[in-house]
Amino acid sequence: MSSDASAGVRQAVRVHRSIAEIGREAWQDCADAPDYGANPFVGYDFLEALEASGCVGERAGWEPVHLSVEDEAGVVAGVMPLYVKSHSQGEYVFDHGWANAYERAGGRYYPKLQCSVPFTPVTGPRLIARPEHRDAVQDVLLAGALQLCRNLRASSLHVTFPTEAEWRKLGDAGLLLRQDQQFHWENRGYASFDDFLAALSSSRRKTIRRERREAQEGLEIVALSGPELTEAHWDAFFAFYMDTGSRKWGRPYLNRRFFSLLHERMADKVLLVMARSHGRWIAGALNLMGAHTLYGRNWGALEHRPFLHFELCYYQAIEQAIARGLSRVEAGAQGEHKIARGYLPSPVYSAHYIADRALRVPVADYLEQERRAVQADMTVLEAEYSPFRDS
Repeated sequence: MSSDASAGVRQAVRVHRSIAEIGREAWQDCADAPDYGANPFVGYDFLEALEASGCVGERAGWEPVHLSVEDEAGVVAGVMPLYVKSHSQGEYVFDHGWANAYERAGGRYYPKLQCSVPFTPVTGPRLIARPEHRDAVQDVLLAGALQLCRNLRASSLHVTFPTEAEWRKLGDAGLLLRQDQQFHWENRGYASFDDFLAALSSSRRKTIRRERREAQEGLEIVALSGPELTEAHWDAFFAFYMDTGSRKWGRPYLNRRFFSLLHERMADKVLLVMARSHGRWIAGALNLMGAHTLYGRNWGALEHRPFLHFELCYYQAIEQAIARGLSRVEAGAQGEHKIARGYLPSPVYSAHYIADRALRVPVADYLEQERRAVQADMTVLEAEYSPFRDS
């Protein structure tokens, strides 16, 4: 497949049916750019583990069609995690309404193309390129994705959770822009959890201390990473994940093999917070670590304990971020209840190419209204509900 040539970039864009076709070294040469912050989700190891475990693949409705582009020396200069989708599950940017409306009108919404990290609502680079000629490489990758969309007669291309800079670039290229919000914690130079509490209002300090006391009562809570992790820990965590995921989603996305591969390849980037009662593991929260950010991903519990979710997913994450010198905690999608725990609104982005004007025009109108509503909501939430004394 070809696209318009750009300075320093070869014209050919290659389509790969697995990330292994690109190779770890070539992918990481792009993903390890210093300004990407060692984002673990766009690394080769995480994405390949999804494929090797069968969580991602044609049978799962996530068929890899990753793109790569080479520089003039024949070295891979940019890559794009890209999938052909036969459904809209596991994306966290919801387009079910668009699909239903289009198909009721006689259109065919699937297949579509999805540029994302499967099952992972975490912002990170999507047009992943080495710093040299980055703009040109990103242009070629986007042109290649749009051409592939036409070749496959897909209804649309969706780029979800890109960086803000990529989002603006995609808008300049004519894609429709969407904005939503998550709730993130920022490290303001705290030396301890008590330092963080001191920045809150008196009532919030008291509430958080009470929640932590009640959550921790009778439990042993440990944070495990690297060589501290064992397959027994993953056996326990998978049981939590399956129980909670089955009740929440109907069918959890990740299988047991994936967690073994995560352990094998990325244990140093994993932080698993586990709770034990009378020698038995009863709950856990999975986090991954980048250079500056702790990313909360999955949680589960076999027993209901008051405030245990807040303790393992939010308060322990803050404690660990402070102890490890990390500047940010991203605690996943949704959840206005996080504001009272120190996690404030933060924008997240997506961009959408829709081939058929009959669908594109109403979606564009909707997204314009939605962006205004989201921005207004973020302003009100932080102004009215922030727990910080200086708000």
